[in-house]
Amino acid sequence: MTESMEAALVEEWYYEDDGTRTGPVTDEVMKEAILSGKLSHGNMVWKKGFSDWIKIEESNFKPFLQERAVPPPLVGDKVNNTVVWILAFAPIIGAFLEGVLTALVYKDDYSFEVAISAHKFWYATLILNIVLSYLDETRLRAAGHDTKKFKGFFWLVPVYLFKRAKNLKQNLAYFIVWMICFVIMLLG
Repeated sequence: MTESMEAALVEEWYYEDDGTRTGPVTDEVMKEAILSGKLSHGNMVWKKGFSDWIKIEESNFKPFLQERAVPPPLVGDKVNNTVVWILAFAPIIGAFLEGVLTALVYKDDYSFEVAISAHKFWYATLILNIVLSYLDETRLRAAGHDTKKFKGFFWLVPVYLFKRAKNLKQNLAYFIVWMICFVIMLLG
């Protein structure tokens, strides 16, 4: 058998890696990627003859996923969403914190009103949003999610919330609530 005929017998796979199509790679490369943890449950794969991309756990690589003995990440309503819902209301909570800080620093009414209108403590809302996003991302990692897909967007809250909802196969409710609260705070 010639070398080109042997090469034709080797299946070439493509896989999704952080939203990028990667490949072609051999079966052996796919197995190594699974065993090293680079590919896991939920990653999409494709090879010639498939009509569309499939989840890797639906392919003939399923035994290698089981060999690694790492359960798939929790999704949907199985993930604790307490922190993300607090985050959804963070623009309003942050405005309240700004008012409290302003009241603690400026005792007379005139100074208080000037400080509030100048948003002297704007960073309280920013810090609250970042801390809550970071805490939520930490919880997601504990639930088995590869948060590298978010690329550190915990500091850019609406992008983080959108990516989180899509990754966990949840609706965009907390993203929409955050956006509405943000608009209310801009208009208020």
